[in-house]
Amino acid sequence: MQYDLIARPSMTVAKMMLQAGETVTCEVGAMVAMSSGFQVETTSRSKGGAGGFRKGIKRMFSGESYFLNHFTATAPEQMLMVGPSMLGDIMHHSLSGGSLVVQGSSWLASSTGIEIDTTWQGLGKAFFSGESMFWVKCSGTGDLLINSFGAIHEIDVRGEHVVDTGHIVAFEDTLQFDIGKAGSSWIGSFLGGEGLVCKFKGQGKLYVQSHNPPSFGKLLGPKLRPR
Repeated sequence: MQYDLIARPSMTVAKMMLQAGETVTCEVGAMVAMSSGFQVETTSRSKGGAGGFRKGIKRMFSGESYFLNHFTATAPEQMLMVGPSMLGDIMHHSLSGGSLVVQGSSWLASSTGIEIDTTWQGLGKAFFSGESMFWVKCSGTGDLLINSFGAIHEIDVRGEHVVDTGHIVAFEDTLQFDIGKAGSSWIGSFLGGEGLVCKFKGQGKLYVQSHNPPSFGKLLGPKLRPR
């Protein structure tokens, strides 16, 4: 699969070129445009995988759709363009046997060697980080496309790194995080507007987004007219 990321970083779409027999799995509703030489299959399981019903239900808890769309090229040089529902960026990540933990709704597309599952982050972390209790876990070998709200920044963590809650997009499973205060004191942390943060430890890649959807919603909500 060849890909090109267009209009980065605020309104990114991914343009993929597939050869005959190649398949890419995408989030339901992500397709923007495609050439005519594709066979499209909608199912609850990964391409060639098992456990469709159970894994489909688990994906719903993480904020993803129950179904997956599999696009298989039936002719050479077929073009598929996909985009996220939110205005933002797309990042490519290559997996070679490990796992990438992705926040709900940030998984966009992946090759057939990637298994899409759900992982539990814990009630306490979910409550204090403002994220879901369930995350998407992508494992295996192949190409992966993730999306964000705003621009994506890749961080190569070697030791510790602090991220404001609500800005996490994805991280390799070699990293772990705990919830803590941003400053030296709780009062200073909240008065400074930062409050709680996620403190990552370990070695691996971390992806963060420049904007925070909950904060944007709180700002925009009062300005909308009642329906």
